[in-house]
Formats: sequence, structure tokens, C-alpha cells
Amino acid sequence: MLVRSRTDRETCYDRTATFAPLPPDPLSGGRFPLSLHARHAQSRTRFGRAHTMASPLQSLVTDDDRYQTAFQLFLQRSSEHQCMLDFIHAQLPDILDSVGHGKPHLNVIGVGSGAGQIDLEMLSELHLKHPAATVDNEVVEPSAQQLHNYKVLVGQKPELSFVKFSWNQMTAAQFEEHWKLKKTMKKADFIHMVQMLYYVKDPGATISFFQHLLAEKGKLLIILVSGQSGWGKLWRTYRHQLCNTEISQCVTTADIKSFLESTGVSYRSYELPSQLDITECFTEGDPTGELLLDFLTEVLDFSRTASPELKAGVLELLRHPDCSVENQGRVIFNNNLGVLVIDHQS
Repeated sequence: MLVRSRTDRETCYDRTATFAPLPPDPLSGGRFPLSLHARHAQSRTRFGRAHTMASPLQSLVTDDDRYQTAFQLFLQRSSEHQCMLDFIHAQLPDILDSVGHGKPHLNVIGVGSGAGQIDLEMLSELHLKHPAATVDNEVVEPSAQQLHNYKVLVGQKPELSFVKFSWNQMTAAQFEEHWKLKKTMKKADFIHMVQMLYYVKDPGATISFFQHLLAEKGKLLIILVSGQSGWGKLWRTYRHQLCNTEISQCVTTADIKSFLESTGVSYRSYELPSQLDITECFTEGDPTGELLLDFLTEVLDFSRTASPELKAGVLELLRHPDCSVENQGRVIFNNNLGVLVIDHQS
């Protein structure tokens, strides 16, 4: 499974997992930034269904150098980061309009904040909507390197004097445990979880916990790959062959919508159009194509280690109209993201 282009991200790992040191993730903003790849327990659940078996193929994230190279290529080839910024500047302001309903102080929680670039874009929009309010911003991020990068970025922006930052070097699961131990009554006006639900043990439980932290008029913002994207089709077809469930799981906005609807939680949804040029994937032995295939499948050296049948099936699916379109000799993969907005519910 994958990360995406949030220039920062974290993951909610099973709090019983054993953690190893994380390699630096200077840009973090793809579907699986390494700051998220803490190491997990042996099994995960996907909305209550146990997964006890991972793909026998080796995960791309076990090779940091190749992962970073593939991720940089993804950033160059996709419009994902730009589509997120477009949403933040064009549509998020209306979502934030009623947040806080005139309060002089607003509480924000960023779950999986990484190096902070996307967080600060959202804080800027919040400030434009509520210029008189001060902000308490809880940053939740397990990577020390990412938190350091975030702090450096904040230090370069004196215009953020309206924000008080609280730094939490922990996963979302650890933050939940910490919050419950404090028995705090504090509520949040805005919580965002961008490209991180792939890495939680139980996405539904994670959403429910953070929704319960919302103040009246509060908003919970979730960004994931769209269920209508090429990723969604790829994962639905090859979930068990490709998804290493000890590291991540193949979850899309379609899965989250199903969960919310089953529990009676209302939401608003937005589709963010995004594209990824995968043309070289179909040229045998092309280094760029092999890197892209590694990123798309999250499998290290997919072209060389996957069975001929699996490789042929994946390539056929990637070129299928359900996943891609062909335009002027280029194969353009549907990289759409989805946004879900959940309100405070009494």
C-alpha cells in the first residue's frame, strides 16, 4: 500500500508493537512516508476482519534508498501534492468557516504531521477565516527527524505567532492512550488526518476516537486515496498478493465511507483529481518503469521478484481503462484522492 503526497505524515500503529529507529524522511509526502513505517504487530484488522498473512514479496520500505528514489520519482510524475494544495486553498476555507463559531481560542490536532508543510497551509487558512483567534496546535508525529524539520519550518515563519505548538513524538495510538490517561476534557475544533489511515490497526476505531474529541461545530478532515482511483482497483484486485499487512493496509475512501455509513455517521465527501504518468512501466527493463512499478505495488524489485503471472496481471490492470487513460502515447494513471469531512456529533 502506499503513501501519498502530504508533505508530511504519520501513522497510527498498534500500541503493542515494538518500534525500531526510523530513518529520516526529509520530504515525507507520499503515500507511505517512512516516518509512518514504524514496525507493527504480526496482524492487523481491517474494520474487524483479521489479517494474519502478509504478502510473501518483500516490501519496498525495507530498502530505504530505493524507497526514497521511487518516492521522489512519484512526486515528479504526479499532480497529487498540487491537488491537495488546491483543495486547501479553494475548498477548505468554507469547511473551516463555522469552526469555533466565534471563539477567541481554537484547538487543532494534526495526526501524522510529518515535517509540517501541509499543516501550516491549513493553519494559514484557519487564520484567514478566524483572524482574531489564537490557536493551540497539537502535533502528533513519531519521527524525531520529522518533528525537528517541522520545528525548523515554524522558526522560519514569524507570521505564525498566533499559534502555540505542542509537540507529541508518538503514534496516533500512543497519543490516544496518552490522552485517555490525562483524562483531559479538552476538545478540538479541527482535526486532520492526511494519508495516514493506511497504517492504523483499526481505521474505524481511530476515526471514532478522534471524532469524540471534536468540540461543537468541530470538523474532522480525512484524506486518502479515492475508492474510484486506480489504486482502489489495483488493491481490490491484488490486495492479498501485494499488501504487506504488517506494514500497511489497502484502505480507500470507499472503505471509510462504508464504515461511516454502517455506524450512522454523516460525512461530506470531495474528489480531488490527480494523475500519475506511468508510461515507462510498460517498457521491459526500463529503470524508471521498474521504480514506478515498485512504488505502485509497494514491492521491492517487483519486476524481478513477482511471478510472471502476477506481473502480467498487474501490468494489464494498470493499463485497463478502470485504472488509466492513454493520451498522446502516454499512460496516465488515475491517482485521485478523496476527502471526507466529519462533524461533531452529540
